[in-house]
Amino acid sequence: MTVHADYRLSQLDELEAESIHIFREVAAEFEKPVLMFSGGKDSIVMMRLAEKAFFPAKIPFPVLQVDTGYDFPEVLSCRDSWVSRLGVRLVVASVEDAIASGVVVDDGKTSRNRLQIGTLLNAIEEGGFTALFGGGRRDEEKARAKERVYSHRDEFGQWDPKMQRPELWSLYNGRIHAGEHMRIFPLSNWTELDIWHYLGQEEVEIPGIYFSHQRRVFERDGMLLTESEHNPMRGDETAQERTVRFRTVGDLTLTGCVESGADTIPAIIDEISIARLTERGATRGDDRFSEAAMEDRKREGYF
Repeated sequence: MTVHADYRLSQLDELEAESIHIFREVAAEFEKPVLMFSGGKDSIVMMRLAEKAFFPAKIPFPVLQVDTGYDFPEVLSCRDSWVSRLGVRLVVASVEDAIASGVVVDDGKTSRNRLQIGTLLNAIEEGGFTALFGGGRRDEEKARAKERVYSHRDEFGQWDPKMQRPELWSLYNGRIHAGEHMRIFPLSNWTELDIWHYLGQEEVEIPGIYFSHQRRVFERDGMLLTESEHNPMRGDETAQERTVRFRTVGDLTLTGCVESGADTIPAIIDEISIARLTERGATRGDDRFSEAAMEDRKREGYF
């Protein structure tokens, strides 16, 4: 009797294989790729995938973080731990430095999150980067869903959603002219649940603030924000200690947390399985300014 082995891949295996293929394709095709690495969950998954894609060799490109100056210390610590373990070169594009050098203008009204745009574009120009891996997923936000795996940016770093290239049969067109670059999204077909299942499977280090913990927070516009010197409270806003966790991490002045007792990855998976809002829609103040807030920023050069 002939026994046929079952070679079907799980959903996570298929997503991993697709993403690893994208990493290898970009490394072979582009002269100077760089991986956007914030230390958040999506960029950690990208680092793990890049690690696997080129093992046993080191990751053959640097990682880039745009530092607002208002990032969570726990996230920066995790970033540094990954960079040290993998021996990759870290390039930090500082919003503070960009303001000091006149690259961007701090008018007292524009958020540090938006000032990342000019800071990032300047870093791309200075580094001569031709492709940037980003952790965007199509389930995050409406503008993200419009993006292809290869996202062309013109010589001004701008994105035109009407001028995207077809990607039939997973064939990617990476041709660019001098001064242009590509944003690459290896996690395009992943969801927030996929990310957490993968993190659980791989058992890798992630920032502790993704798990339930005690934190002094105050409520603003329906979100719970961290009490901080960078986050002055207004009017009758008052801080109190609550049991919370973060679904996404970024500029602490704009990134909210949710009340939660989920202190393990299985508990987080159970929690988000029934969530009615994406993590950006629920906890990112910069996406609440208008229906097209993310798309407006992406057109200007945002991640």
